[in-house]
Amino acid sequence: MITLKIDVLKIDKSKLYKGKKGTYLDLILIETPESEYGDYLCKQSGSREDDMPILGNGKILKPKPEAEIEPPADDDLPF
Repeated sequence: MITLKIDVLKIDKSKLYKGKKGTYLDLILIETPESEYGDYLCKQSGSREDDMPILGNGKILKPKPEAEIEPPADDDLPF
């Protein structure tokens, strides 16, 4: 799973478009494995590189190893 955090104030609203079920925005994720901010850079899609504002970043959420998952306490059982 990848989570994104974007600054909605940086969205170029002229690039929003109407679809059958809502209003949409095309985004691009660029891998940034060496970045201190996240695993991905999130940009708004555009026709040229300089026409693509940076909106935020994304991070891969890794599941906890089973050893770290605590079993439910005996008093949490439904029966």
